[in-house]
Amino acid sequence: MSESPIQIGDVVPDFTLPDQDGQPASLADLLRAGCLVLYFYPKDDTPGCTVEACLFRDENQTFADAGARVVGVSSDSVESHRSFADKCRIPFTLLSDRGGALRARFGVPKTLGLIDGRVTYVIDRRGIVRHVFNSQIRARKHVEEALRLVRRLQAS
Repeated sequence: MSESPIQIGDVVPDFTLPDQDGQPASLADLLRAGCLVLYFYPKDDTPGCTVEACLFRDENQTFADAGARVVGVSSDSVESHRSFADKCRIPFTLLSDRGGALRARFGVPKTLGLIDGRVTYVIDRRGIVRHVFNSQIRARKHVEEALRLVRRLQAS
């Protein structure tokens, strides 16, 4: 059961999850470089998730230049993330949310009640959500929306 969804203007609760190398990554650590694009996706190495990860990969330097860090989250294992990152040459962090506790804290919905949802959050350096985009099938739009918002945050 998911909690009340995190919305624009909410402060993100602190968390720590292992990354694809098994190293702990906390919200505070992730925000040190600037704002954070935190995207939840259903499953490593599936068609839609691979497209989305590769789109974020291809724009990773653009996000970095705009002062943002991209981080993907799914319930896949550390080992699955490492394999997925190696296969797709993903240069950013993938967090393993085994059991879906972080997904539940964010209130990320399931599609058709079965498939983990695809939701992207843009979080400013103070940990405040500035944008939420939810679409299971529009992977490219997740990247476009996040980049638009990150650029706006950089300009202000």
